[in-house]
Amino acid sequence: MVSSMRACFAAVLVFLLASNGFLSDVDAAGECGKTPIRSAAASLSPCLTAVGNVRASVPPACCSKVGALIKTAPKCLCAVLLSPLAMQAGIKPGIAITIPKRCNIKNRPVGKKCGRYTVP
Repeated sequence: MVSSMRACFAAVLVFLLASNGFLSDVDAAGECGKTPIRSAAASLSPCLTAVGNVRASVPPACCSKVGALIKTAPKCLCAVLLSPLAMQAGIKPGIAITIPKRCNIKNRPVGKKCGRYTVP
């Protein structure tokens, strides 16, 4: 009885250790790489004036940040725009997704889907 309890305990311990390692690896590489989505969103703070109105001018600092983000982690922009954090901040994804075009970023992912939105 004691040996079967030890075997069961050992099996559970191995499972927990293995699953913990797997979960750590999953958390380490999201759409924004190792950068937490909150940090990626904060880096786009210069864009706040342009995400509420499609006719608003986009600040050069915003264009620079968005261009760099698209170059290093193109899926990250979409993840940030569709995140609960963006929704809480009142960001309108349908308008925000137009920023790369409004910035005239040449290598933007044109025609890619971002949730229910398509990148222009």
